[in-house]
Amino acid sequence: MANQALIKEFQELLGAENVFSSEADRMSYAYDAAVLKPVVPAFVVRPTTQEQLGRCVKKLYENGIPMTVRGAGTNLSGGTIPDTSETVVILTTGLNRILEINRDDLYAVVEPGVVTAQFAAEVARQGLFYPPDPGSQAVSTLAGNIAENAGGLRGLKYGVTKDYVMGLEFFDATGEIVKSGSRTVKCVTGYNLAGMLVQSEGTLGVISEAILKLIPPPKASRALMAVFADVQNAADAVAGIIAAHVVPCTLEFLDNNTIVRVDDFTHAGLPREAGAILLIEVDGHPAQVEDDAAAVEKVLHANQATAVHVPKDTDEKFKLWEARRMALPVLARCRPTTVLEDATVPRSQIPAMVKAVNDIAAKYRLDVGTFGHAGDGNLHPTFLCDKRDKDEFSRVEAAIDEMFDVAIKLKGTLSGEHGIGTAKAKWMEKETSRGTILFSQRLRKALDPKGLLNPSKLVGI
Repeated sequence: MANQALIKEFQELLGAENVFSSEADRMSYAYDAAVLKPVVPAFVVRPTTQEQLGRCVKKLYENGIPMTVRGAGTNLSGGTIPDTSETVVILTTGLNRILEINRDDLYAVVEPGVVTAQFAAEVARQGLFYPPDPGSQAVSTLAGNIAENAGGLRGLKYGVTKDYVMGLEFFDATGEIVKSGSRTVKCVTGYNLAGMLVQSEGTLGVISEAILKLIPPPKASRALMAVFADVQNAADAVAGIIAAHVVPCTLEFLDNNTIVRVDDFTHAGLPREAGAILLIEVDGHPAQVEDDAAAVEKVLHANQATAVHVPKDTDEKFKLWEARRMALPVLARCRPTTVLEDATVPRSQIPAMVKAVNDIAAKYRLDVGTFGHAGDGNLHPTFLCDKRDKDEFSRVEAAIDEMFDVAIKLKGTLSGEHGIGTAKAKWMEKETSRGTILFSQRLRKALDPKGLLNPSKLVGI
């Protein structure tokens, strides 16, 4: 049972409406999008000012209570699941103001709970561009994107969240405010603490404010859909486009299993007979777009594309990209359990990784739909199963083990954008080294001696 006196203190600090302690409320914050056992927290607090956020962290630290910071809870690796029933969840959705959009110096200042898509839309209304576009952007928050170093469809050309973080303010484990970075393009004042907080998954500090880089939008773009009879030809075409030194804005891959199920749901008119399709967009100066589109088409035909379709208008283009964004929610409707992975390999190894995924799925007799950001080597093999079927789920776990082994042998990584959390922690040493784990643990202990910030995540403490 949670400490009622402490709950009362938080109610006085935040208002009773911003402290959630009923069983039903607490259950809402017991899980995230990972296939992991939920853990019901002691209670949940929702500060609405940066000062309140700092005081929450300080009060929990002084009372020796573990804390898990949560935005929208869309992460896929267990990073926002409470560690124990004694954990208090700090919800940042009450800190949701865009504090500044500077059109002259190309930056924005935001609070942690600003929703990604809403921010990008407001930036666009100001005539600027914020490229990171994770699949969860309609609900995910910017500090959550920073904590996980979220990517998205445009990562191939424009990079991921870390490439747009100019500065951060955050509270350390004791509730002290820490500032790093600035509104200037160059800043080497002290350690790069802002960089350290990126992809730290709530283990090193609690973000209270972020300075994000903005860029001018591209002047032109062109989308193409390439159809392939064979999945391996599509994979070869991805490698061929990169080898031709063309960097599209997006280069997305869908296999037949995904195509058919997405088309059933969206009625987007996808080529249901295709072994795979690539959705490609090139952007930039109009002349460059013409050259890049021509070069891409040449590679596609050289790799046995059976058709290359250019959307006739903006509406048709939107339907294609919306179909791609619907891949995960559509697949998730097919079976009771959806295990989405994001093993990532060097782009030249995409053909080998696609073959490995298909071979592994056949070996373990599993239903897998594969889609993802093929242009940056980031595939999303999605295992459709039922966790209650112990035999089937044991085969899923064995298949994932083997898939990660292949990714690492191909000089890839366990996670391109979903993070480690607790879901992938057991594989960390396989990709890195024992020294890496020990170094990370020493760093955590130095910054958080009581071990209260998301203690079991990443490398544990």
